Amino acid sequence: MNWLDEIRFDEKGLIPAITQDAKSGKILMMAWMSRESLQLTAEKMEAVYWSRSRGKLWHKGEESGHTQKVVDIRFDCDEDVILLKVEQHGGIACHTGRESCFYRQLQGDKWVEVEQVIKDPDEIYSSKNK
Repeated sequence: MNWLDEIRFDEKGLIPAITQDAKSGKILMMAWMSRESLQLTAEKMEAVYWSRSRGKLWHKGEESGHTQKVVDIRFDCDEDVILLKVEQHGGIACHTGRESCFYRQLQGDKWVEVEQVIKDPDEIYSSKNK
């Protein structure tokens, strides 16, 4: 049996992937993976996701240069979530220019931005790539 056959992809052929910094343990982002993107990730040991909005494979950092070198690939006991432990190149995982996509925290009844922008997204992406 191929190792990919053990993964429980959803009805759209996707599986959620949590991306975690291998050193700090901080959760950087969540994205979707297809069978092909997971296989490419394992082969290249660089994160490749499936972009639902663009309907195509998305090599993390292809536009920003903020690639993710994969250190470890795991999946959960229910076989329906992937965990990637990565070395985040450039220290920025979020398209907003922050280290993590999880930069808002619920404080009382409001969402508060608790992480600073490391680099202005306008400096990361050209206007045609937005």
